[in-house]
Amino acid sequence: MRSGQQARAQASAITPGGRPPGAEPPPADDVRALFGGHRLSPAQRRIAQYITDHLTEAAFLSITDLAERVGVSQPSVTRFATSLGFNGYPALREALQPIALNAVAGAPEVRAESRRNELQAAVDAEIANLESLRRVFADTDRILDVGRELARSVPLTVLGLRISVSLAEYFAYAARRVHPDVRLVSRGGSVAYDALLQSREAGGTWVLAFAMPRHAKETLAAVRAARGTGLRVALITDLTLGPLVDEADVTFTAPTGSRLVFDSYAAPGVLCAALLQAMADADPERTQLRLEKYEQAAEQHAFFLED
Repeated sequence: MRSGQQARAQASAITPGGRPPGAEPPPADDVRALFGGHRLSPAQRRIAQYITDHLTEAAFLSITDLAERVGVSQPSVTRFATSLGFNGYPALREALQPIALNAVAGAPEVRAESRRNELQAAVDAEIANLESLRRVFADTDRILDVGRELARSVPLTVLGLRISVSLAEYFAYAARRVHPDVRLVSRGGSVAYDALLQSREAGGTWVLAFAMPRHAKETLAAVRAARGTGLRVALITDLTLGPLVDEADVTFTAPTGSRLVFDSYAAPGVLCAALLQAMADADPERTQLRLEKYEQAAEQHAFFLED
């Protein structure tokens, strides 16, 4: 557990890029240095955002007052502090107070600029995530090989539970344009097991699973169930280690944006599109035939607005 003194030392040692040498970091950067590198829940991110936006006030609030201002419970504030490595909320407050006092002495326009740029900082973080994914794509053989395997799996099962449903739905929707039998599994428990078993019995060989934070226990159970039926698992996640990665046959890591209350998925979305491209290229004749039939149906039934 960190003490307030240790946390202040760590915060002061972190200097974000883009400032002239020797320039003092904005107080909000010092606060974010305390929060950085920790996986926070949406409720905890709300607390972090409130403290960042109202630093000079929040650093001196009691746990009761802070919980009321943010709209969370007192235990949530305590869990937030301990998740950052503090012994409790008092230690976190001790680390925040000198930063707040420095902010009071700073120029008001600097503090306002820091708040205005929070959304830009989130975009910058996503750009860094895409740069990380670009390095993953340096080895195109892995993407092409898995795309080929997914294309050959008939049926192909796409698994995404809870927050990961949106990515799974996107992939499944697009994959149906180039693949004859795509089955989406978006519910866990016995429903997921039934769907996985039926897919295997119908001749399927692969499952593409999505596991975005916060990682659900039911996703791990479903991946294990898939393996138990004889299906192989390709996993798209933000993790590089852990039980989900251990259970998968192939894992692609795509970092998520965590600067806002809810995660953003620029890198996982691009990874989805790349795998879809690999699937399409794996069987170009089938892809062309299916795309042409779809365009004919779309024109016949007027699916879309005229450009």
